[in-house]
Amino acid sequence: MANQNIIIALSKGRIFKDTLPLLAHVGIIPQDDPETTRKLILDTNHPHIKLLILRASDVPTYVQYGAADLGVAGKDVLMEHGGEGLFELLDLNIARCRLMVAGRPDAMLKAGRLRVATKYTHSAECYFAEQGRQIELIKLYGSMELAPLVDLADCIVDVVDTGNTLRANGLEPLLPIADISSRLIVNRAAQKLKHHVIADLVKQLDRYLQAGAPQ
Repeated sequence: MANQNIIIALSKGRIFKDTLPLLAHVGIIPQDDPETTRKLILDTNHPHIKLLILRASDVPTYVQYGAADLGVAGKDVLMEHGGEGLFELLDLNIARCRLMVAGRPDAMLKAGRLRVATKYTHSAECYFAEQGRQIELIKLYGSMELAPLVDLADCIVDVVDTGNTLRANGLEPLLPIADISSRLIVNRAAQKLKHHVIADLVKQLDRYLQAGAPQ
């Protein structure tokens, strides 16, 4: 890999764990375990490549403003961010789930304005506007399933993997909004100024994914 400084923004948890084998395939290995270290900037086995460990929702912002050259972010986060100043280079096909409307089975039968609890306010607003449905948005940051149970909201918009947590709370996935997976993103400046090293990384990753990288 060319000797040019590269900063890659990642988030802890599932995305990082699923990204580690992809990074290893292109020869990038962090020197510290991000799940145990308190460091927010991780050195790698390449002195010119560093990893930033961020909240998932902050990854696009760091990339957009050039604090990181590349990032790995879920499509749900990118939809909410709006994607300004960013290019999606690859669908990494990891951390797959769906953005869904969920609630009690009869939630969508309610007449009039729906109360929708979500942290995905932009995506929810766009989706229901396309459906011609008026809503009242209630911004929450966690425990979405609780909102319909205590009549705070009629339904929720959230990412759904197995749906087990919903069903454990008497709720069901109702309407699909988008299939979600993690994407490799880049900002305009890095795409232009560091084109060769980034293009080489993308080529290696794409070849690995096309060959059927283990999920």
